[in-house]
Amino acid sequence: MWISFEMVINIVMTILYGYVYLSIFTAFFIGNIRRPVGFYVIYGLHIGFTVISTGIGFFVELQLFLSQLPFVVLTILVVVLMPLTIYSKNKRENLEGQLETANERIAELIVFEERQRIARDLHDTLGQKLSMIGLKSDLASRLIERDPQQALTEIKDIRQTASIALKEVRELVSDMRTARFEDELMRISQMLKAAEMEFVFDGDKDKLQVPPLVENVLSMCLKEAVNNVVKHSGATKCEIAFHQNFKEVYLVVRDNGHGITKKQAWKTGNGLKGMRERLEFINGSFKIESTEGTTLTVSIPVAITHQKVKENLKNI
Repeated sequence: MWISFEMVINIVMTILYGYVYLSIFTAFFIGNIRRPVGFYVIYGLHIGFTVISTGIGFFVELQLFLSQLPFVVLTILVVVLMPLTIYSKNKRENLEGQLETANERIAELIVFEERQRIARDLHDTLGQKLSMIGLKSDLASRLIERDPQQALTEIKDIRQTASIALKEVRELVSDMRTARFEDELMRISQMLKAAEMEFVFDGDKDKLQVPPLVENVLSMCLKEAVNNVVKHSGATKCEIAFHQNFKEVYLVVRDNGHGITKKQAWKTGNGLKGMRERLEFINGSFKIESTEGTTLTVSIPVAITHQKVKENLKNI
């Protein structure tokens, strides 16, 4: 309704006073219309009324319109192009938001499916053997006075069954491989190459000496940081530095993009929140700096990493 009211004002002001430029403001609001049908109807009407009112203005105030003819032509071009540009931009951002939501949902489903798979494997691996151990334990307790030799045989069977179950559990756990830092570096180098960004790495990945859980957290932090660089920074270069000394492990991800403040960073989604939670689990931390781009620094104390991981695992 308000856009229609603005269009009426544009027509009157254009014919009487030659204020063609007022139609630019209306074009901006038309571009923000969400519904396709409403957008194309109002968009077509606005172009038509702008051209018609400009044509009438030439008959009413010929000298006035001739004096500003270049500006009139430029205004009509803006009226034609601006709404389409804004509408396309809004539509693209909406699709990107839907895609991000879908990717998060897919990730949740993958985690759920993995948990279901682990539960099935554990049930199939341990369920039958634990039931057998329970039955044989009851039988051995009943036979221990009546037939000690048979009870001893049952106890040996229990021990053998427990050994087999332990072996199968170890094989199952060995298949649940954590993300390796070296493998993640290879993947993000391919990602940056696909994004046409220059990739610079400083450090010796072969000198990484941390528990598998810490290596997995470092890999996940690297993955999240590079994803943010590719999606949000607008950078052309990404530098990754990794160093480890007797005190700490450092991971630095730096880009030459437009930069981001810490306040803005916490509003970008759950990625950095998840990174902070993972690092807190192993007593690590990270900080964000924005000077000629964005620099994210992850640090994990080496001296207490093993003890902290053991304490957290024990609490779990």
